[in-house]
Amino acid sequence: MAVRKKIRIGDLLVEHKVISEQQLMAALGDQKRSGRKLGQVLIENGYVEEKKFLDFLSRQLQVPYIDLKHFKFDKQAVQTLPETLARRYRALVLDNKGEDILIGMADPTDIFAYDDLAKQLKKALRLAIVREVDLLQTIDSVYRKTDEISSIAEELGEELSENDFDLAQLAQTDNLTDAPVVRLLQSLFDDAIQIKASDIHIEPDETVLRIRQRIDGVLQEQVMKEKRIANALVSRLKLMAGLDISEKRLPQDGRFNIRVKNKSIDVRVSTMPVQYGESVVMRLLDQSGGTLDLEQLGMPPELLKRYRTFIHRPHGMVLVTGPTGSGKTTTLYATLSELNNPETKIITVEDPVEYRLPRINQVQVNTKIGLTFASVLRSALRQDPDIVLIGEMRDQETAEIGLRSAMTGHFVLSTLHTNDAISTANRLIDMGAEGYLVATALQAVLAQRLVRKICTSCTETCSPDPHESAWLRSFGAENLLTTEFKKGIGCPHCNNTGYSGRIGIYELLEIDEMLADALRRNDSSDFARYTSKQPGFKTLAQNALEYAVQGITTIEEVIRIAGELENITEKEEVQITEEKTNENNTHTPIRH
Repeated sequence: MAVRKKIRIGDLLVEHKVISEQQLMAALGDQKRSGRKLGQVLIENGYVEEKKFLDFLSRQLQVPYIDLKHFKFDKQAVQTLPETLARRYRALVLDNKGEDILIGMADPTDIFAYDDLAKQLKKALRLAIVREVDLLQTIDSVYRKTDEISSIAEELGEELSENDFDLAQLAQTDNLTDAPVVRLLQSLFDDAIQIKASDIHIEPDETVLRIRQRIDGVLQEQVMKEKRIANALVSRLKLMAGLDISEKRLPQDGRFNIRVKNKSIDVRVSTMPVQYGESVVMRLLDQSGGTLDLEQLGMPPELLKRYRTFIHRPHGMVLVTGPTGSGKTTTLYATLSELNNPETKIITVEDPVEYRLPRINQVQVNTKIGLTFASVLRSALRQDPDIVLIGEMRDQETAEIGLRSAMTGHFVLSTLHTNDAISTANRLIDMGAEGYLVATALQAVLAQRLVRKICTSCTETCSPDPHESAWLRSFGAENLLTTEFKKGIGCPHCNNTGYSGRIGIYELLEIDEMLADALRRNDSSDFARYTSKQPGFKTLAQNALEYAVQGITTIEEVIRIAGELENITEKEEVQITEEKTNENNTHTPIRH
């Protein structure tokens, strides 16, 4: 086959004036020092664009260039080549129908890889060239560990017997390296990190064991018939988290660190007794990547600029709000990373401490010994802090200490579990904080949600369906009825969900004079009305709809977010109406 002939790609690039002789010599020198591929050096040094290089290589070798992001895989065909060889040779089986096999390679000029692949696959090879970055991402998404997990679970199930299995002995033995239970856990964590899962759920049922992983906020399930392995898994996890393996009647919480795929993962473990054993949920926190900075959160530039003006003020309070799982903690840590410098003393009061940050004094709340948010906060204020982060405003005492701290020269960051920015100030007052305190101390509220992004590998244009059209009309967006939106149809890259990854949507409410005055008067209706008139204020639903118009997310996701907000808004409107009615009827007998 012609492509197996050794070619000097550098000479060809110079001959066709894609690069200069000087650039080739410099790249060859870099290649010799680093051991990287010549093409990689040329691209990274900026001598040639990657797309131009791949197109040139495709023409010279007379092999097609395939964009893996838009290629639909046959999973059985991919599995023809073991994962270890796929990673070693940077190759992927794309099609295995007929007498030959279509192989995508990052470097089709590697004749040694070609020969080894031909021996392994025992068929004639047709080559295609692919981007190496796309190839590695595809390997991560296609070579899932589900089969390996099931295989090890079956092996472990066969080893266990109701009579002779000593669970405690297995959990405490020193030689666990080859034990199936440990290999099963390793495969579970490998798979979870590979697909970027945030949580692993281990749930025993009557006859099966369910293992579910939360990916982009949605659980995906794998069912195993070997239910007896649940006890071994739970016992081992308890031991790793420093929990009592003999206590099965009470919930327990712990944490441990593991290293998976060269990443340091902090695992928070929660166990709970359920009908058929113990349920375990593990939250996975990647410590190796460090915390995000504000630029990476996806805030619109104008909103980010306004948010930065508030967080760089010397005093006052800024609240980040949203339901559980909306990314509040990520936003707070990104904010702290920006504020963290040698001139600033920062103390945090958290439950739990999720990420360890240098130079910042982080305190873990422990209610069992009286180390509550309020008690830690009082002590923290005697430590001469410039900035205080309160993990969550949970009660009146914590709220009032935080608000008074913001009034006395400290900058305070905290969170509240509210559904939007408008309801946040009212929630503080409902908790017992005085209106004048909230009006004076609170500077701004950032409300946020996470919406799923459309998978770029299977995106297609679509028009709003009747349900979506009706929603657009009710939302006052009739001008978008003829807009072409996008959606994902589902592919191996996104596990056939049509979504891959998430992005934040935000609304930022500034407490100006009019809003502060409404808070002092405890006037919820005026507060809501003034908010809608505030220049530049956009609701979460409006920002989500902008992402849909840009093709980042779907109308379906926007409606989901808007539905959550609509429910809470309706409840608040009813409450405001009742309050007004009660005020008007204070001296009027109520007639039935």
